[in-house]
Amino acid sequence: MTMALFEITNQPISADDTAAKVKRPEAGAVVTFAGTVREWTNGRRTRKLQYAAYESMAVRQLEKIGREVQDRWPDTQAAVTHRVGELHITDTAVVIAVSSPHRRAAYEANEYMIERIKELVPIWKKEFYEDGTAWVGDQLGTTAYSKGGPKPHD
Repeated sequence: MTMALFEITNQPISADDTAAKVKRPEAGAVVTFAGTVREWTNGRRTRKLQYAAYESMAVRQLEKIGREVQDRWPDTQAAVTHRVGELHITDTAVVIAVSSPHRRAAYEANEYMIERIKELVPIWKKEFYEDGTAWVGDQLGTTAYSKGGPKPHD
């Protein structure tokens, strides 16, 4: 059975499961990043988050980022699992795993991936605060929705 290296899911995700996708005999390093739901954002207490995605495009963009990583760090292998739906404080929203023969490339590629995900991947989040809600226009926080929220296609 082939495991998808890049996926969007509405189920809880595990760093160990994502890391297992990139473990291989020639890799001496596996670096994982788990992005979790935090309680405080810019001085506002968060109750929960709601993630939505244009899933088929999100997977294609994750695959594109994976190719970029292999171009920049040729001996790496990457996997990303991103969760959608309702998430609560400390739930894991995204896991990135990168394996490499040496740790430096794995660390660098992992950091590169989270930044590119925020730039390119059509995943949106709605923040539920104690005093209201807000859709984050993009994951970089540079675009806001004037009203309503995203219109996912899947």
